[in-house]
Amino acid sequence: MKRRTLLLAGGGLLAAGAAGTALSLRGMGSTQDYAAGAARLREALTAQPGMVDLVRFATLAANSHNTQPWRFRLAPGRMALLPDFARRTPAVDPDDHHMFVSLGCAAANLALAAQARGLTGELRFASGSPDHLVFEHGVGPATASPLFEAIVQRQSTRGEYDGRTASSADLDQLMQAARTPGVELALVTDTAARERIGELVLAGNSAQMADPAFVSELRQWLRFNPREALSSGDGLYAACSGNPIGPSWLAPTLFKLFFKEKTENDKYARQLRSAAGLAVFSADKDDPEHWLRVGQACQRFALQATALGMKHAFLNQPAEVPSLRAELAALAGFPGRRPNLLMRFGYGPGLPYSLRRSAASVIEPA
Repeated sequence: MKRRTLLLAGGGLLAAGAAGTALSLRGMGSTQDYAAGAARLREALTAQPGMVDLVRFATLAANSHNTQPWRFRLAPGRMALLPDFARRTPAVDPDDHHMFVSLGCAAANLALAAQARGLTGELRFASGSPDHLVFEHGVGPATASPLFEAIVQRQSTRGEYDGRTASSADLDQLMQAARTPGVELALVTDTAARERIGELVLAGNSAQMADPAFVSELRQWLRFNPREALSSGDGLYAACSGNPIGPSWLAPTLFKLFFKEKTENDKYARQLRSAAGLAVFSADKDDPEHWLRVGQACQRFALQATALGMKHAFLNQPAEVPSLRAELAALAGFPGRRPNLLMRFGYGPGLPYSLRRSAASVIEPA
């Protein structure tokens, strides 16, 4: 992995781009240490992995703001996945929708990792408690799959793509991988529909940028340098979005300089134009159980995209701003339903991988 570095003249700001050589600055930590930490998380499962190793794979799932809002409870033949309400993001996610979607993403990874090492079983929603999932398993033949192999490679790539179109065969594979009871998926490749959805993304971004609570909450989850990211193991590391990095004392200045409505809207417009298509997910019912199902569908979609050499990233603004949901749903062919997630997908270069907290830190006693 390469990294480009840039010393901004006169400002004294040291920024890292999406690719280039490693840098080190007092108080910031080293990008080499950051890359090593991200790589350790993505090491292959051992031949006989323990439950902690399987949880590590589960935590590589997509999740909102990289808050990692999950806990795992392990027992013989059984793993339960529970939401971690201490990691709520009430400004952007007041009904905890994204939290349960994130939990569903982790559940999909966990099932694939377990099955790849001969722990056969299936996920079910715990009786009397729709707030979490249970994976009950026994011993059987190992069944690794391309989706499992893609877990360590998948990332939400928040850069521009190269504009290539996706073949109908690849689109069919994406649809098939995401197939989940209670969840509908629309793949939008039509130019006019994509442009209209893009307008909703920009409108949603403008609305959120004008909300002090949203901006303050987002700022709490930003990590501006390798040391911050490595120390917390969570949050949105600036370089993962191709944004500048700098020492912690300079973070308020960096935030004000680069996080502006026009700058963000221009960035999203370029990203939308560079994508091969958009994916809109909608659940049959608007409740935690179905949000979990959306997460499972979304994660399998993302893993299939990765296996096909595609990148993906979330553009959830029209799903997060209530006044924009109805039009997004109509454009996706889901009139009257809640659109749960909006993603773009396409082809392009990768960015640095995000970090995760240790598996041991998210496991609680049975």
